[in-house]
Amino acid sequence: MSLTDLKRQQIKKKPSSVSIEDFIDDANNYAQGKPSKVAAEAAETQAKSNNTAKDKEKVAKQFRHATFTLTEQSIGQLDELSLQTGIAKSKLLRIFIANFSQLSEAEQAQLLELCEQQQP
Repeated sequence: MSLTDLKRQQIKKKPSSVSIEDFIDDANNYAQGKPSKVAAEAAETQAKSNNTAKDKEKVAKQFRHATFTLTEQSIGQLDELSLQTGIAKSKLLRIFIANFSQLSEAEQAQLLELCEQQQP
């Protein structure tokens, strides 16, 4: 056994099922030298899946992974809010940060002071 036998093989996609009528039409197109309709449809499907993958990459690149330390109370409140609203916890945090950053310095100080008073 050589090292080339150990290479990971790409998983081949199953060909899409084609109706008998489409198969016959495609065979006739082939015989007449016309382009394949089935291959064109497969190419469109492949292009759509590639666009979907690119969109997912763009979304993934917008965000960076971050680690925060939160109190058990904060984690519980965040979990509860997430369940009540149906919004992901990370999105909730982004909303809170955006709202806090839009406050004036005096409002931020007042809110921070209120939070300090509530914590034991």
